[in-house]
Amino acid sequence: MASTNTFVELKRISSALARECNALRFGQHIAAVYNPLEYAMLPHSLYLKLAGPSPKKVIFLGMNPGPWGMAQTGVPFGETAAVRDWLGIEAKVGKPSSEHQKRPIEGFACHRTEVSGRRLWGLFRKRFGTPAKFFRDHFVANYCPLVFMDAGGANITPDKLPAGEASPLFEICDRALGETIRALRPEWVIGIGGFAKKRIDRVKEQLSNRNLTLEFSTAQILHPSPANPRANAGWEEEVTKTLKEIGVWKNS
Repeated sequence: MASTNTFVELKRISSALARECNALRFGQHIAAVYNPLEYAMLPHSLYLKLAGPSPKKVIFLGMNPGPWGMAQTGVPFGETAAVRDWLGIEAKVGKPSSEHQKRPIEGFACHRTEVSGRRLWGLFRKRFGTPAKFFRDHFVANYCPLVFMDAGGANITPDKLPAGEASPLFEICDRALGETIRALRPEWVIGIGGFAKKRIDRVKEQLSNRNLTLEFSTAQILHPSPANPRANAGWEEEVTKTLKEIGVWKNS
């Protein structure tokens, strides 16, 4: 697939994912749903242009946007400072259709730090130095594009949704992930945390069942969330060790 067409394909996948997710309905336990693929479309498109113009060796996959990361910037794990100062992306961000008063969207004016994003992009910056060197072989995505909040503004992750709501959502997201893998043709698809790894394995099975098997391996790295106690003590060192041991990164 030509590099220009790869970017166009990722844009198409992203637009279709946003549109199909918007058609879903959730119960009263969900007070607000944000779709940054829509209101943060401009920086998200800049990210795809920067990150995805060619096939990759590695796709890193997270679960869904964090309220102070991709929800604000449109970039996966998109802590504001990392996106603006390292990736060099800054663009106008709109508002979700129904904004929760405790989780305002401030775009690149957001001063809250998403620790997961700071850790993830900080590791990539330390190892590769420049975005160009990182994106030559790597791509970062989220499985689900939506942010869910309860009445009090607390974050609800997709794995906590009732089965009747999760099933149609996962069907859409599985299809988008499969199309992303087919577009980028990676050697590795790596789950950032256990949920993402399970969805990757499920999509690999689906591709095989459709006789669309692609030669890629799957793996899992420790999620950088501060809610994970292990991530608060040497996350960078543990993830680097894991990626070297399985052969994704060289020892140098």
